[in-house]
Amino acid sequence: MKITRLEAIPVNVPLIPELTTKTAHGEHVDSPYVIVRIHTDSGLTGLGEATLAARWSGETSPGCVAVLRGLVEPVLLGEDPRNLTRLRAKVDSVIRHNPFTRAAVEMALWDLTGKAAGLSVCQLLGGPVRDKVPMKMVIGGFEPEKAASLAKRFLAQGIRCLKVKVGLTEEGDMARFQAVREVAGPSIPIGIDANCGWDPATARRMLRRLEPLNVLFAEQPVPTQDSAAMAELRNWTTIPIMADESIFTLADAWQLTVARAADVLAVYPGKHGGIAATAEIAAVAKSAGIRCAMGSNLELGVGTAAMLQVAAALPGIDSETYPADLLGPLYHQTDLLKQPLSLGPEAATLPDAPGLGVELDEDLLEQYRDQSEVARALG
Repeated sequence: MKITRLEAIPVNVPLIPELTTKTAHGEHVDSPYVIVRIHTDSGLTGLGEATLAARWSGETSPGCVAVLRGLVEPVLLGEDPRNLTRLRAKVDSVIRHNPFTRAAVEMALWDLTGKAAGLSVCQLLGGPVRDKVPMKMVIGGFEPEKAASLAKRFLAQGIRCLKVKVGLTEEGDMARFQAVREVAGPSIPIGIDANCGWDPATARRMLRRLEPLNVLFAEQPVPTQDSAAMAELRNWTTIPIMADESIFTLADAWQLTVARAADVLAVYPGKHGGIAATAEIAAVAKSAGIRCAMGSNLELGVGTAAMLQVAAALPGIDSETYPADLLGPLYHQTDLLKQPLSLGPEAATLPDAPGLGVELDEDLLEQYRDQSEVARALG
């Protein structure tokens, strides 16, 4: 089996209006992503998704398409997609950084390998350690009334874990969390995510105020540059500290674990440049006695399928304690899939098909194809 073509398809999928998100990084109302298809001479096609956000990784849809067509496709043509390790190295040799772009390519290679073998990606990774993956829903940095309304909506649907965005203003953050806790009651686990929005002094104040309110975790409470500050904060509070923006690479994982700067590492294939890299980071965390949690960048269906396959396979991803962010398709107007994933309300279930287990809906793909001037110029 040989690769004959790499197809990069820019799409732009809006979020459901009442489920747009707001964080310390800004507001997320639509998703200009790129769908990747790798074609082979066997007739099999592999799917990947680049879940792009300039404020998150520095990647944009036009840049991703240009990289895929100009740099990545030429080094993949004629190669056997099942040679994953070899092809990871070839892609890394032509482009640095750009993790979500590289992840989309690697997802498609895993998808092809699974389809060729008749096995799911989860099985290729060693098989499931959990049949269902517990998941949570996220409440953006909105006014307390809207936050409470979203909490009521999610809980009524059967969700049993929540995450609240903070890192905007101290009093607003406190009022938002208190409003959600009041709606949820004492037994529903609720984490917080500051998205780098607090400085260390603010983080100390806020975590001390939040400690009596039974916070499951505090995700990226401070900026990414100083692991020593994270370590000091971890020693300051009884709330488990979760690293997210601080951990993109294997080197990041090493530095955080050596510094004992986090109790939990938020991992997912897009951020790390692929499925294999996510497994490598989970192994580093395991060696240091640190657990991982499956994070998210609000993926569509293909990206979420990759996350689900990994979360089901890796024991170091502790979704039972820290439920996964397998929520992107639930926030978007479409997931672009022919058959939606089984997501929630309490847990997600693996699809039965080989590879990533999903298939694109061609009509939806055409409907949400990015028709902007830049996208048209890229063809």
